[in-house]
Amino acid sequence: MPLDQNRTDSGVESLRDVQVFHSACPHDCPSTCALEVERLDPQTIGRVRGASANTYTSGVICAKVARYAERVHHPDRLTRPLRRIGAKGIGREAFEEISWDEALDIVANQLRKATDLHGPETVWPYYYAGTMGLVQRDGINRLRHAMGYSRQHSTFCNTLADAGWLAGTGSKTGVDAREMAESDLIVIWGCNPVSTQVNVMTHATRARKNRKATIVVIDPYETASAKQADIHLMPNPGTDGALACAVMHVLFRDGYADRAYLEKYTSGHEELEAHLQTRTPDWAAAITGIPAEEIEAFAALYGKTQRSYLRLGFGFTRSRNGAVQMFSASCLPAVTGAWQYPGGGALYSHGGIYGIDQTVIKGEDVMDPATRLLDQSRIGPILTGDRRDLGDGPPITALFIQNTNPINVAPDLGKVREGFSRDDLFVCVHEQFLTETAEMADIVLPATTFLEHDDMYVAGGHTHLQVTRAVIDPVGEARSNHWVLGELAKRLGADHPGFAMSEWELMDDALQRSGYPDAQSCWEGHWEDRAQSFDQAHFCDGFGHADGRFRFKPDWAEDRRGKHAGMPALPGSL
Repeated sequence: MPLDQNRTDSGVESLRDVQVFHSACPHDCPSTCALEVERLDPQTIGRVRGASANTYTSGVICAKVARYAERVHHPDRLTRPLRRIGAKGIGREAFEEISWDEALDIVANQLRKATDLHGPETVWPYYYAGTMGLVQRDGINRLRHAMGYSRQHSTFCNTLADAGWLAGTGSKTGVDAREMAESDLIVIWGCNPVSTQVNVMTHATRARKNRKATIVVIDPYETASAKQADIHLMPNPGTDGALACAVMHVLFRDGYADRAYLEKYTSGHEELEAHLQTRTPDWAAAITGIPAEEIEAFAALYGKTQRSYLRLGFGFTRSRNGAVQMFSASCLPAVTGAWQYPGGGALYSHGGIYGIDQTVIKGEDVMDPATRLLDQSRIGPILTGDRRDLGDGPPITALFIQNTNPINVAPDLGKVREGFSRDDLFVCVHEQFLTETAEMADIVLPATTFLEHDDMYVAGGHTHLQVTRAVIDPVGEARSNHWVLGELAKRLGADHPGFAMSEWELMDDALQRSGYPDAQSCWEGHWEDRAQSFDQAHFCDGFGHADGRFRFKPDWAEDRRGKHAGMPALPGSL
């Protein structure tokens, strides 16, 4: 039963004898849920709830974040720096506790030693999305650029999907998820929101209840989301493009294509229609494994429904042809003109609406574009000396890792583990727990959770910027990413004003450069909604390409920055 809340100051509410802080989920999820967190005392959190006043989160969060107190106060949290004194990969018994000063001195000396032997590109700061906070996640790049260390091409998760979406639309924007309330058909394609983005299902099921909307899930597996859908189409992995082509074949064949919209808003539609002549449901059935009659039925449903909403996700990136799969699926609302209608169109990500200037956070003002760029997905071959990745540069002999666990998540895990097993590789991991990667490290540094530091967040699944303050003191001797980077910068002589700034000062700088209210104002308001107008979100004023048109014939040379060999001229499945 909810308890009475009374405002006590601009960022905190009183819940009888418990303070409630507003925060935001930091995890790698498009929802970036707005949270209400109970603070029992300066060192202890209680319950975590979704913020009911936020119209996207709408009071609903996933089970893992609702139980976040178990993580914050888990007995296995790292609370002091560790130095490895035993074999790699055998657990806690291989480490001894040391002081922060000793640990940081060792790290700085090892990075300096590696640089003296091989040059700065021998050091690779490596990170990803263990936190999505712009300060704590991206600040590692400031150290990288200031020191001339090897750069990182971040290819996990969204790179292929981004390329596919941008190929057609030209803009990483789309229809607000809250508009599902006005949809009559919701197609969830390439994501499993019951498990990974629960708010999508919240809004979709409300549309089903209030408007009798039909929910379709397209996924190779019978996921939890598929079990809640009215229709589940199960294509073979990597064949989504063939399904999309067959659906578009039916749309053109049966008169569901909006030819006036195609003429006004798209390019290449004549060639697309010709291309689709042979891409029949029978053709697609042999590729996708979906019976032709199911493809026909879905295509007719989609074609007849003006208010059809596609929620496209990162699942497309799980196959090598993922960019083409995403692009092909994204073509559907351009064929029917669904973009014109309330509750119609598509959303992949709102990442393009925020425009946050992270120059100082990332140290982009001191980046040398000639510095070697290494692909994070290729960490295994890189650490085992593959010249196709290393080029003419030195081997990687030192890694500084934040916010990721590559021994568990990177491709080609055998090579990843082989690389980490090298005796000549120095590894420092800054983490909350002794992960598989941390077990292979020489130095392990204890990291704060999002409730123990300040940060700010944007979202892919909604339109709110959120600024947060620490809710409790750091657990044990845990320290934030930003603090650790600053301490290493002092020891290494890294010269950049961002190292002397607090998290709050970095946020103020970035927000005010970007035309936002200051960090304090954003925090006091809990979130800053950057929702686009209907015309902007629905591309009524034109798509993101220079000619304002959706492209059925992508310029892959432009959109893939030169890495476009073998990409098809029109939608398909490669």
